[in-house]
Amino acid sequence: MILIQLSERQHAIMAFVKKNEPATGDQIARFLKLTRATIRSDLAVLTMTGILDARPKVGYFYSGLEKNPGLFEDIRNLKVSEVMTHPILVPKEMSVYDAIVQLFLEDSGSLYVAEKTRLIGLVSRKDLLKSTIAASNTKETPIATIMSRMPNLLTVKKTDPILDAALSIVRHQVDSLPVVDAEDQIIGKLSKSSIVELFVTTLKDEI
Repeated sequence: MILIQLSERQHAIMAFVKKNEPATGDQIARFLKLTRATIRSDLAVLTMTGILDARPKVGYFYSGLEKNPGLFEDIRNLKVSEVMTHPILVPKEMSVYDAIVQLFLEDSGSLYVAEKTRLIGLVSRKDLLKSTIAASNTKETPIATIMSRMPNLLTVKKTDPILDAALSIVRHQVDSLPVVDAEDQIIGKLSKSSIVELFVTTLKDEI
């Protein structure tokens, strides 16, 4: 097993939280003389590996797991293909009403809009909520009018490291990432829930 290798900045964050828990992200950033955005990926790594525990509206706590061997390296070596799930594809002509029904039937946070299997857009819960508030007739409004479009969508490849993809989800605060090939054909979906399941499964016997 390979021991977890943390950067000097991550060690500094860990030491500060140990001494000052609960420590907020702003407090940590001020201590390091950096911006909150600069240390966001460091905090994501430290929480994903179980070294820090993040509690909303409270701050970060030290968990004492930095000597746990191998787990971080094992996770870092995983690829998106090992965690991705089946995507939910819908046509651009689908109405907002039908998309909302589909979203709840599939218990999903987003729908991928496709022409055959080529990704052309994405509709999230937030998109549908905004449209429902604004539109007078959701049964006649096509999702093509509200979807986020390619090439502006955040996507991943099946060979991308799972940790890089997870950090991308954290940084951009999205529900999921479409997994596409070189021709933008949709081959999978990487969601927050699948990543959480991965970390719970990996760490449950070590905590």
